[in-house]
Amino acid sequence: MSGFVAAATGFPAVLFSFLLIVVIGYWLLALLGAIDLDHGHVFDDGVFAGFGGVPLAISLSLLTAFSWFLSLAGTVVLQAVRPATPVRVLLGVVVLLVALVLGALATRVLVVPLRRLFSGAAEPTRADFVGRPCVVRTSTVTHDFGQAEVTAADGSSAIVQVRLAGEGNLHAGSRVVIHEYDSEGEFFWVSPLELEAEKD
Repeated sequence: MSGFVAAATGFPAVLFSFLLIVVIGYWLLALLGAIDLDHGHVFDDGVFAGFGGVPLAISLSLLTAFSWFLSLAGTVVLQAVRPATPVRVLLGVVVLLVALVLGALATRVLVVPLRRLFSGAAEPTRADFVGRPCVVRTSTVTHDFGQAEVTAADGSSAIVQVRLAGEGNLHAGSRVVIHEYDSEGEFFWVSPLELEAEKD
């Protein structure tokens, strides 16, 4: 037990040991209801690269736990080797950096499946495209032929089968609006965007 304490309080593990105590204290308060986990901030990957999609508290807790364990293992090795003080400090810094990098990688791997639990968003359906404008990608669109590119609310785009409803001269690049989905034919009815604007 004394060996474990010595390793946990030795450099560089002691840095993560302190952070681990903070993390444990945080989760104990959460279990006691002193912290509301339902409103934990969720960063997207553009803000917190690789750790997005789950509450920040979970990402940082995982990073701290993995880095602590790796730095503890490195500290045990350093204490067993017992290099000279200058070399030990240098190796301690190397262990610290390696623990951070490997801890971050392990956290990112674990965050991927956890995102599904915190997404909270319903699965997108084709009906979500109804009412959205799109751009014709085929040479023409008729009652039985045509494709267009539509952009979903999340910014992703898709090529969908479209059919012309009513009159119009559609060609590649024409802007149209989707107003109905035909589930039997698995295509969308579209009208020229100009006609829809005139109706309004």
